[in-house]
Amino acid sequence: MRRLKGCWRLLRVLAHILVGLWIVAMRLPRLPQAQQNARVQVWAVALLGHLGITLEVRGQPPVTGPVLLLANHISWLDIPVMHAAHHCRFVSKSDVQDWPLVGTLATAAGTLYIERSSRRDASRMVGLMEAALRDNDVLAVFPEGTTGDGRALLPFHANLLQAAVSADAPAQPVGLRFVDQASGQASHAPSYIGDETLLGSIWRTVCAPPLVAVVHYGQPERAQGRERRAWIAQLRETVDGLRQD
Repeated sequence: MRRLKGCWRLLRVLAHILVGLWIVAMRLPRLPQAQQNARVQVWAVALLGHLGITLEVRGQPPVTGPVLLLANHISWLDIPVMHAAHHCRFVSKSDVQDWPLVGTLATAAGTLYIERSSRRDASRMVGLMEAALRDNDVLAVFPEGTTGDGRALLPFHANLLQAAVSADAPAQPVGLRFVDQASGQASHAPSYIGDETLLGSIWRTVCAPPLVAVVHYGQPERAQGRERRAWIAQLRETVDGLRQD
């Protein structure tokens, strides 16, 4: 029965992705930016529904930019989960741009791509992020740099936080987690780490019992003269608390 339900969910997700691609090609270019953002958020909420995932938002999402969101990273689902909670522009590894279907949708949602292995590209990205923050965008990064197992938080990298320092923009910590709807216990079904394949993670997610995706927003804060390494250490501590609360 669980496999049958998984197949049904997977078919619905694929159909929803195709609808999303049609919207990207035919509708989004004709809409003003605010309406494009709203369409992305509605699409993300529906995607979670097709996966059997309920969204729970805690705290206060940013009403407007400039703000840099910093969240822990668990799954390929983190981006649509955060889009469903509040539209934002992500900074993502360049590989995502080449993913079939997903890359097209991510680009349409305003994703900025970085080549993580290149120090020069990191400098370029900080400049783009600073410009976006000065244009009052809401940006989001995963400062761990990769997905974790959801049990322990990996170290945070401070380099992309420089954009908030340079633009004098606030940073807002965000804690993400998935829980089993029935028991309230943490679920690792959507995890995507190590040698796991994307398809394997997707199949495990669609076969899982109903889940709740919790997005917990902390309070935005400015650097206030702090060196970025000290600031990122404090933000990491806050994110660690939010993801467990």
